[in-house]
Amino acid sequence: MTASVPASTAPRLGEEIRHIARHAWPILVAQLASMGLMLIDTALLGHYGAADLAAVAIGGGIYIAVIMACAGVLQAVAPVVAHLHGAGRYGEIAAALQQAFWVALVLAVPACLLMRFPDPLLAMATMEPAVEAKTRAYLNLLAWGLPLVLLYRTLFAFANALGHSRPFMLISLATTALHLPLSWCLIQGRWGGPPLGVEGTGWSTLIIVGVGFLCGFAYLWRSAALAPLALLGRWHRPQWARLRELLRLGLPMGFSNLVEISAFTLIALFIAREGATVVAGHRIVANLAALLYMLPLAVAIATLARVGRAAGARDQAGMEQAVGAGMVLATGLSLLFGGLLWWGAGPLVGAATGDGRVAAVAVGLVGYLAAYQLFDAIQTVAGFSLRGCKITFLPMLIHTLCFWGVGLGGGWWLAYGSPAMGVAGYWAASTASLVLAALLLGGLLWRVLAATRE
Repeated sequence: MTASVPASTAPRLGEEIRHIARHAWPILVAQLASMGLMLIDTALLGHYGAADLAAVAIGGGIYIAVIMACAGVLQAVAPVVAHLHGAGRYGEIAAALQQAFWVALVLAVPACLLMRFPDPLLAMATMEPAVEAKTRAYLNLLAWGLPLVLLYRTLFAFANALGHSRPFMLISLATTALHLPLSWCLIQGRWGGPPLGVEGTGWSTLIIVGVGFLCGFAYLWRSAALAPLALLGRWHRPQWARLRELLRLGLPMGFSNLVEISAFTLIALFIAREGATVVAGHRIVANLAALLYMLPLAVAIATLARVGRAAGARDQAGMEQAVGAGMVLATGLSLLFGGLLWWGAGPLVGAATGDGRVAAVAVGLVGYLAAYQLFDAIQTVAGFSLRGCKITFLPMLIHTLCFWGVGLGGGWWLAYGSPAMGVAGYWAASTASLVLAALLLGGLLWRVLAATRE
């Protein structure tokens, strides 16, 4: 592969890969730390009570879906700020960030209402009255922290656009470390009051959300590196022109996030008819898929920042170098970890379950996960590179076609058609959807880069 790169560009490509890697690894750690919050809740409540564990599983799934859909909209601040930075228009960056804050506060209203009144969502599932009551109480608690969560997500996207990912990695690690003892004390009643069960982990989440936001805001206020931008020097009222740009970019990004997340989470509902063994086996592999996805996602976020800055500076070569470096890094890592997953499928699944039947289902599905890592990396980096070019509507259509049309629609046909493949049909269709998304998004990105050369 190295021999195919012209000698004159090879050093620059290597330098770009190192730059993206330095930017991406703190993002990866921060994302893994965030995933650790739900793992902590699951582990602690698993030793407390089945109803509380079910409540955090149902409520946590709703909470994450709401946050990710809103966060997708708020990520629009990243390409906007990256373009301004690349163009040297530093005086406009503060206004762009503050307009994103206004968007976050507006989005928090329907998001909070949905969490406070989750009847439409809970009606989709059949659960025991005790579980439903605990789920409602958990969601009601989390709703109060949503405005701070969305403001923090805005800060996180903004910082990543400027390459300031390490402070937010440290914040994520600190809040996750705080959540473990705090949640344990509240769940078990080791705080001087009664055991709170699932509500205890809700209160702990509220506290660390507040701590995380205050730490992020303190960094924004006190950072010497950000001081020249005067981010808090003058407060800007809502400005329709800037809000319109953020919404034009962000709404398709939020919908893309929702499509991608739902395409995989809905499989668990659709295969419920197959029985608990199949659902459990699918869940193990789905957890591995979510973990592995963090790698190309971190690289893609870093690539977006580099592409956006180069686009703002009208640096065609820089855009192409950033895309190439992101692709090389993400695909290389995905191939490596896909191979390790294939090789270590048995021990990995064995560590997750002692049930031989569940393990057999999971091992049979791991092959699909190992196979689609390459295409997942390509479509993720391509999609985020297009976001760096401020192109989000067509990628949204591609994601909808691939993940809902091919992934879910094709999965249903393969799973229950003739011959019926069962749960493997959904994973086969998901693999096909990622291949198609990689081809379409990669082709669109190639056309965009070609057009900018003219």
